[in-house]
Amino acid sequence: MSNDVFPELPGLAWSVVRRPTFSTIVQRAASGREVRAALQSFPIWEWQLAYDVLRDDAAGDLRTLMGFFLRRQGAFDSFLFRDPSDHEVTDQPIGVGGNGATTFQLVRTLGGFVEPIFDLGAPPNIKVSGVPRLPDVDFTVTNDARIVFATPPAAGAAITATFAYLFRVRFKEDIAEFNNFAFRLWELEQLELVGVKP
Repeated sequence: MSNDVFPELPGLAWSVVRRPTFSTIVQRAASGREVRAALQSFPIWEWQLAYDVLRDDAAGDLRTLMGFFLRRQGAFDSFLFRDPSDHEVTDQPIGVGGNGATTFQLVRTLGGFVEPIFDLGAPPNIKVSGVPRLPDVDFTVTNDARIVFATPPAAGAAITATFAYLFRVRFKEDIAEFNNFAFRLWELEQLELVGVKP
């Protein structure tokens, strides 16, 4: 498991496909009635990326991306990925003080669906009832993105966080097909990433 971050390169094509995937067992009776069992509470995210231009020159886009893939040994090693359009939240509610609780998991909300975050792109800014708290004084952050307060927040106090996050992923396949379409210009028509649960 690597904490290297997938490189952000200028040749990334505009169309980035993102898929949330669940796993559900569906048992259908002869009458047509169904029984369903959800095997996971949160989706496995998948991305499909394409690179229209990767330069094989001093900028080294091709070598950067190819080297990153080779160091991961294809699908073997996981790494961190910053989704170009889904990587930060502002004043995200993460909990309410009460019952002496001191630990709160960072989360993000998508249309009412709350999903935990486990990897941060930068230290979070935390507020309790709108008042900023000091890192390493009022709270610490664990490796799995939990906020641990030195003293429990007051009962009913709203706890919010502003932070950037990353997704833990791996390459979906052990192969990447780079195409040399002009002198020192390459393309990668499809590169798929799949989320890895912590």
